[in-house]
Amino acid sequence: MVIDYPTGAQEDRLRTLWHLAFGDSEEFVTGFFSSAYSPRRCRCAAENGNIAAALYWFDAEFRGQKFAYLYAVATHPDFRNRGLCRALMADAAACLTGRGYDGALLMPQDIGLREMYGRMGFRDCCTMSEFACDAGAAADVRPVSEAEFARLRREYLPPEGVIQEGANLSYLKSYAALYAGADFLLAAAPNGDSLTGMELLGNVAAAPGILGALGFSRGRFRTPGTALPGAMFRPLRAGVDAPGYFGLIFD
Repeated sequence: MVIDYPTGAQEDRLRTLWHLAFGDSEEFVTGFFSSAYSPRRCRCAAENGNIAAALYWFDAEFRGQKFAYLYAVATHPDFRNRGLCRALMADAAACLTGRGYDGALLMPQDIGLREMYGRMGFRDCCTMSEFACDAGAAADVRPVSEAEFARLRREYLPPEGVIQEGANLSYLKSYAALYAGADFLLAAAPNGDSLTGMELLGNVAAAPGILGALGFSRGRFRTPGTALPGAMFRPLRAGVDAPGYFGLIFD
């Protein structure tokens, strides 16, 4: 088993593994590979040329420290229960440390994964809140570009928040829309007649008006807060500050 950066010839096999592991649509997977994928931000394990496991990351920043947001960690069904995920995560930590990263973040999708990553050196560090509401009288909402969203997000982020720009926003824009109002900033995607707000910063009381303006009857929004566990963090060198809020979670 060899763990390394992927070659160009392995991209199709990475896509196949993604489909097997997560069941996402071809449109969603293509959105990632066309907007955010870089072989320099991916590590994969291969045996006889076959992709057995892979992970990707996005660059992020917190208080001048360089972080990696680990994403889409996957093991092929034929290679599970062989300790491959642990080996891949250890390799990624060593690789990131060697490239000058200060820490790594990830967002487990369930308690079992949270416990597993805890055994790999990650610890709970971030929290968030979530709420649902019905539409109200329309508020003033306007679409914004990636550049404007990035600029405004730095203004709205809590002091303990992680900056996510570049490929983060390119990927987000591949399946979500970016909006701003007089006192809020939103990244959101439709889900039938409902709206999923991946991140709402600023005036959360504007949510009903946002729904009214965008034509949705109901929505669910993530915001900064303390109600729910959020991302986990692993420092890659001594003295690294852990963040308290990590908002753009690609799930």
